[in-house]
Amino acid sequence: MKRIISRTPVRISFFGGGTDYPGYYCRNPGATLGTTIDKYTYVSINTLSHFFDHNLRVSYSKIELVKTLDEVQHPSVRACLSHRGIFPLIDIHISSDLPARTGLGSSSSFTVGFLNALSAMEGKKSSKQKLAEEACYIEQQVIHEHVGSQDQFHAAYGGMNIFEFSASQIKVRPLVISSEKKKIFQEHLLVFYTGITRYANEVVKEQIDKTEKRNNDAYLSRMYDMVFEAEDIISEASEREMMPLLGTLLDESWNFKKKLSNQISNPFIDNLYAKILDAGAFGGKLCGAGSGGFLAFFVPPEARSRVRQIAADLLEVQLSFETEGSTIIYMKE
Repeated sequence: MKRIISRTPVRISFFGGGTDYPGYYCRNPGATLGTTIDKYTYVSINTLSHFFDHNLRVSYSKIELVKTLDEVQHPSVRACLSHRGIFPLIDIHISSDLPARTGLGSSSSFTVGFLNALSAMEGKKSSKQKLAEEACYIEQQVIHEHVGSQDQFHAAYGGMNIFEFSASQIKVRPLVISSEKKKIFQEHLLVFYTGITRYANEVVKEQIDKTEKRNNDAYLSRMYDMVFEAEDIISEASEREMMPLLGTLLDESWNFKKKLSNQISNPFIDNLYAKILDAGAFGGKLCGAGSGGFLAFFVPPEARSRVRQIAADLLEVQLSFETEGSTIIYMKE
């Protein structure tokens, strides 16, 4: 029996989110800046013997036992197997460090991790670029999810990166940052779970409609510019000035993001956000499509206790940055 386990990170996107949708970057340049974190989606694949009544088992929030590909309900599992043209006798188990539908790219993390595990099962190694591009194709063209293109690249590559999107290509650039500034960046980042889950498909529908009608172009153009302003701050600002400047830019970005759709925020989040800024945070944002999930803030050391007191009803996520991207962590014939 063959067994393979892949481990694939989720991400926090700081700048440029929204410009990574094909409906925008196929006619205007897009870019994002973000990082993967040490919270993962695990995909385990075991080969099945012919003794079972089913040909495929998929275990996630529910368990599927099926004999044909058409019976598979999990959309990404079905689409990945169909795209690869395979239907192996396998048992698939999916587990995650964080809840799904919370704005950290967990769906794309799974798709990338599953494709990586399938390649390993076939004795092949997929490049990071190929994994990301294949996951984009499956989610956007096969499943027709309302998703952008940064999550798949974050999951595949790992690390702190700038992704640049155009109609012809998606380029990956590692963010140039000193080890000391990276440490300062991570120390200033506080992330809280709102406890609200949502389907990104539903949240971003209005945003995508407005983007395709070009109603969001002015906002997205400014958000695109912020990616490179943030890059310049990280490169040029002093260690003392970097996080206040990034926080101010992040706050501006969040205010632009809320203009993309009426579904992105709500009174609870707006009220909490304002209180945390009053407590001394430099800036923040809701991760992912919006409407729930995780709130991320840049907070100076002297304001952390006040911010944590205000967010006492929320669960704080302890995290570190990671650099590996999707990885095969176990393989046994």
